[in-house]
Amino acid sequence: MAMWEAALWGLLGGSTLVIGAALGLRFRWPPQVIGWVMAFGAGVLIASVAYELVDDAAQMGTFKATIGGLAAGSATFFVGDLLIARAGAADRKRSDGPRGDGTTAGPVVAASGAALALGALLDGVPESAAVGVTIVQEGAPSAAFIAAVALSNLPEGLASATGMRASGRSVRHILGLWLGIAVLSAVAAGLGFALLDGASDGTIAFVMTYAAGAILCMLASTMLPEAAKDGGPVVGLVTAAGFLTSVLIDRL
Repeated sequence: MAMWEAALWGLLGGSTLVIGAALGLRFRWPPQVIGWVMAFGAGVLIASVAYELVDDAAQMGTFKATIGGLAAGSATFFVGDLLIARAGAADRKRSDGPRGDGTTAGPVVAASGAALALGALLDGVPESAAVGVTIVQEGAPSAAFIAAVALSNLPEGLASATGMRASGRSVRHILGLWLGIAVLSAVAAGLGFALLDGASDGTIAFVMTYAAGAILCMLASTMLPEAAKDGGPVVGLVTAAGFLTSVLIDRL
């Protein structure tokens, strides 16, 4: 498989960001529904991270590579998210609008476009790069993982676009941002394939778990808190349903 084919699969997974954004702009969605959709997407991605990234990495690589990748990926996301939060995009996945001070109180203030773009990149690039890495590892696209990325990106685009629209962003600005992130997702998937094609098992295992650590931190610090806040007590069941869906896709 060529690099451009891996990039196309990454674009497929990232395209649902644009679809979700368009749905968020076209229709008015109750916060509870957005919370449920985010919870379902998070559950799908958690299962795929466990099965498609961490489990495969643990089997093909060393314990040191697996642990090192998870630690490095989670630490990278933590530092990046902290810096982006201070720049004003702490609540980039809120459906009622990002807040400039990074808190959940006070008036809605539009975060800077640069901060929102960087936040979207921080959230999406590890998933997309992992698409390319899983293709290297398995020799073919992983339908389960690509489906998980697509399903998790849909509520992210939906919630973020709804929030950005509430904070005064134009439709052109919002769709342009997510279209750009979708294209960069394709680039990340292509590079993930090209840079690791022929790499050692240990290196691939490290990169797979690096992406896994970043994705897990993203879910725990952004998607799941917002899902729980908006979706209510049923969010746990919806997350479990998403997890089960991912397992079923993997078994098909």
